[in-house]
Amino acid sequence: MKRAGIVGLMMFLLFLIAVWDAVPVAMGDTTPSQCKDEKKLFVDACKAVVTGSNPSAYCCQRVRVTHLECVCPYITPKVANLINVPRLVKQIQGCGRRLPHNFKCGSITFP
Repeated sequence: MKRAGIVGLMMFLLFLIAVWDAVPVAMGDTTPSQCKDEKKLFVDACKAVVTGSNPSAYCCQRVRVTHLECVCPYITPKVANLINVPRLVKQIQGCGRRLPHNFKCGSITFP
């Protein structure tokens, strides 16, 4: 009986983790200072991706936790022209971050 309870608890925790990971990070609950710090951490962690490298484990962790409202304002039309959007979508999804269909981030609308 005790073993069945532990197995049930573990399955429930795995379910919560899976659901939590699929939900985008809440938006609008950061200060300008926190956003500045998040953007810096994100850029520092993922700058190698711009040169064509695959994201590191740390970059993927930043992709999953960075508040989108901290990064999207910096995606200007000039920046958007430099980004391979299909590759970016694959990398974001490969890191475990899900974006809603037709999500707009700066000048990019993700399919």
